[in-house]
Amino acid sequence: MGIRDGFTRAEMMTVMAARELKDGEVVFVGIGLPNLACNLARATHAPNLILIYESGAIGAVPDRVPPSIGDPALVTGSLMICGMADVFQLFLQNGKIQVGFLGGAQIDRYGNINTTVIGDYAKPNVRLPGSGGASEIACHAQRTLVISKLGLKTFPEHVDFITSTGHNMRDKTRQELGLPGAGPLKVITDMGILEPDGSSRELTLTTVYPGVAVEEVKKSVGWLLAVRQNVKVAPEPSPEEIRLLRDVLDPTRPKIPFGNF
Repeated sequence: MGIRDGFTRAEMMTVMAARELKDGEVVFVGIGLPNLACNLARATHAPNLILIYESGAIGAVPDRVPPSIGDPALVTGSLMICGMADVFQLFLQNGKIQVGFLGGAQIDRYGNINTTVIGDYAKPNVRLPGSGGASEIACHAQRTLVISKLGLKTFPEHVDFITSTGHNMRDKTRQELGLPGAGPLKVITDMGILEPDGSSRELTLTTVYPGVAVEEVKKSVGWLLAVRQNVKVAPEPSPEEIRLLRDVLDPTRPKIPFGNF
C-alpha cells in the first residue's frame, strides 16, 4: 500500500493515538510509535503531558525519538530520575499512571496481549521478549491504549499465552481477578479503532479510517468481529500533524506506509 491522500496508514495510526491523550495526563510510555504519538500530542494539544519511562525517567522531555528506554535523551530535562522499583511501586502500582501504551505479537478478542511465546509454552515455535513492564501496566494503569497493525496472525481469537491482561482471561473477568485498572479501552490499529463493548467487553469495531471499508477490517482479525451500529469515520490528519511527524518529530524515518515500530 502506498501513501493515500498525502498520509500513510502508519501516520494515521500515530495521529489517532496522539488524539487520545489529554493535556496534563501521566503516561507510561515505551519507545517507537507510542513515544512518537506522545511527542505529537505535546506539540499540538497536550503540551503538559508527563511521560514516564520504565528505565526511571519521570517527566521526560526527549527532543528526538529515543531508540531505547536507556537513551540519554530521556534524562535531559526530566523532573526526576529513579530506579525501576520506584517507577513500578511508587507510580504504577500506586495508581498514579493514567494512561499506559502497549503493543504485542498477539491481541485477542478480549484485549489480552501475548509477548511471551508463539505456540505451546513448553515447546514454542517462537520465543518472544516477554513481559517487561507490560503485565503491570495492563493491571494497574487507569486506562490502557493498545497500538498494533491488524492481521490474522496478530489478532487471533485466542492468544497463545496471556502476558498482559485484557477484559476476559479464560472466563475470568478483571473484577473477578481483582485487577485495579480499567484495562484496554481502545485498540488503535492501522485501519480503525476497536473498543470493548457490552457485558462481555469483547472488542468491537467503532471507528474506521478514511478509505477503509468495514469488511477489510473484519477480514483482518481471526474471529467474527462485532461492528457497532453507525461506525464512525475518523477525521483525516491535519496538514500540521503530518508536517510535525515528517519534518520535526521524526524527520529521519523513511516515508513508507509502515515503519519498524
